[in-house]
Formats: sequence, C-alpha cells, structure tokens
Amino acid sequence: MKKNLFFTVLLLPAFLMQSYAQAGKADKALLAKADATLQFAARQYKLMMKHVPDSLLPRSTSKDGSLMTSNSGWWTSGFYPGTNWYLFEYTKDPAFKNEALKRMALVQKEQYNTHTHDLGFMMYCPFGNALRITKDTAYKAILLTSAKSLSTRFNPTVGCIKSWDHGSWKFPVIIDNMMNLELLNWATRESGDKQFADIARIHANTTMKNHFRPDYSSYHVVDYDPATGAVNGRKTHQGLADSSAWSRGQAWGLYGYTLMYRDTKDKAYLEQARHIADFILNNPHMPADLVPYWDYDAPDIPNALRDVSAASVAASALLELSRYTGKADGKRYWNAAEKMLTSLCSPAYLAKEGENNDFILMHSVGHLPNKSEVDVPLTYADYYFVEALLRYKQWAK
Repeated sequence: MKKNLFFTVLLLPAFLMQSYAQAGKADKALLAKADATLQFAARQYKLMMKHVPDSLLPRSTSKDGSLMTSNSGWWTSGFYPGTNWYLFEYTKDPAFKNEALKRMALVQKEQYNTHTHDLGFMMYCPFGNALRITKDTAYKAILLTSAKSLSTRFNPTVGCIKSWDHGSWKFPVIIDNMMNLELLNWATRESGDKQFADIARIHANTTMKNHFRPDYSSYHVVDYDPATGAVNGRKTHQGLADSSAWSRGQAWGLYGYTLMYRDTKDKAYLEQARHIADFILNNPHMPADLVPYWDYDAPDIPNALRDVSAASVAASALLELSRYTGKADGKRYWNAAEKMLTSLCSPAYLAKEGENNDFILMHSVGHLPNKSEVDVPLTYADYYFVEALLRYKQWAK
C-alpha cells in the first residue's frame, strides 16, 4: 500500500503540489532589481546569439579570454537553450524561442546517449521547459527516450545510477547526479511506468545513506563495487580534498533533495534538504554576502575564490524549500535566498553589458584542482540564476 501511495502522489503534477505552499514576503527593492536584471540578461543573450557558432553551444570563457564552446555531448549543452526558454517566458520575445529551438536541434540526438548521467541537465532543462511553456506534446517522446537512456546506467545491486565511465573508478556516483532525477520522476508521471521513479527514489536513498557526513556536508564522489554494492571509497574530484565540502556539491544536494520532496512528498527528502540547507547557511566559512567560496574548507579563506554557480543553484533551491517548511524556517530560507540574489544582482558578480562574453554572471569556479574554468562565467550559473529570479517574481507576495 505504501508503494501505491508513493506512485499516486508522484503522478500529481509538480505545479499542483506547489500551489499548497506558502509564498515568501516580497522585498520591493529586490523585485525591481530582479526585473532590471532579467531585462539585462535578455540583452546579454541577444548579443550572445550573434557570437555563438551555429553548430556549438556556449560553455564559459577560455584562458585567453575568448568564448569557450562545446558540442552537444558536453554535460552543459542543455543550459543555454534552457535559459533562452526562461527568457522567452519572461519577455515573450520570439527571438529567444527561436534561439532555443535552434540549439535544441543540436542537442536532440543526445536522447540516445547512454554514456552520461547528465541527461537531466542536457535534455530536461531545454526540452522540459519547452514542453512546459509551449505545451507541444512532441517533446514528450524525446524526454521519455532520454529517461530510458538514463535508466540504463542504473545498477540495482549498487542502488545508484553510474556517473562516469572514465578514470580508475569502479562505479563512481557524484552528488551532482541528484539533479538528473527530476527527468525520471517526470517520466513516471507522463508514462505511468513506475520504474523510472523507483530508480530515482532508490538512487536518492542510497545517496542519502552513503554521500553525507554527520554534519550533512556531502562527499563529491562515492565509488562502489558494482558486484556487491559495497563502498570502495569516498573521494573528491572537483573539491579541495576528499574530506572537504565543495560548495557546488552542497548546492546540488540541496536542490536535488528539494526536488525529490516536491515530486514524492516523502518527508525524509524534506528533512535531508533542510539539513543540507542548515549546513550551508550556518557554515562558519560562509561569507556575509552568502556567495560561497569555491570550497567551504579552502585554506586561503577569506581570499579564496567565490563560486557564483553554487550561489545560483542554492538560491533557486532555497526559494523552493522555503515553501515546504514551517513559517520560521521558511522565512529563514526565503531571506537567505533573497540575500544571495541581492548579492548576485550587484556589480560584484553581475557582468557589464556587452562584456563577459555576454554571459550574465562573473566569478564561477568549474574545476579548480584541474585548473579548468577558474573565476569565469559558467552557462549553468546563468541558468539557475535566471530560474531563481523568475521563481522569486512568481512566488513573492
């Protein structure tokens, strides 16, 4: 009976669940700033459209200052068309819809890609938003194929979706993988086939058991034995050290468990999201402006680099989490998200028009140990920032 209840709840559209939630109190100055920033974002992306080669997608800034691009197989390929959908939703300017469709045509073939765990990012960000905004049911088949491809990476013995096929790992699972479960939950709601949501739930439960320390900080990578499901090791790849708290990893976990609660109403996921939020917000190394250092344990704090992408993801997640908790905690999460967004909308992090390779935000950190994408714009920082601004405008009262 419990499984049937889970399945029934999961079939409810997310927007119906959200309609029962409390909205946060609006800060009029931030609402005005959000509008001004979204208008600025639209102008930047209008410029970007002219500069990105037709066969590629924008990713970041290269070490020589030029625009860094990717092909459709790179994990960030879905964010640029996804951001264009958000900007179309805000402006109603068909130029953004046309640009989203143009770039989605490049990404569409990745629905068959079974060599990546990132299909949620790659496919659900653009095609999920396209379906939501246009109601064009043609996108459903693409997304269902994507969910099937992602499902092939699930190992029932481990209880997780495998993240990478490279390196010396046996069966690596990264905290980022929580973000891709939204696609699987959608696929069950759409198809009625509960195997997708079952995979998402089992993956989330295994990750909750093995990825988190007693203080609810997260390891980046857990490597499993694919034959037995035993944990071989808990490591980092993009963070400072195996034992450190890589800031974007904490944000991925926060967002991931918040969306799992939205989709299932399982209170274990809500509690996990709250614990992660409290680790982030109560961290003694969190800067006053709530834009995290790239790793909460970086040795050169307070001079360590910030990671704006971690703030963007966390702000969007905190806005949603605030709607699912009691009044006091809800206000705390909402206010923290407001402070993050206020900071991100300031000249310290917001680019000047026509600069920054036409990305919206500056000062993100992709992979510092590898000296890759360090203190540069990142396409996913823009995506979650625009999402957070739209959420703020929609949910503020």
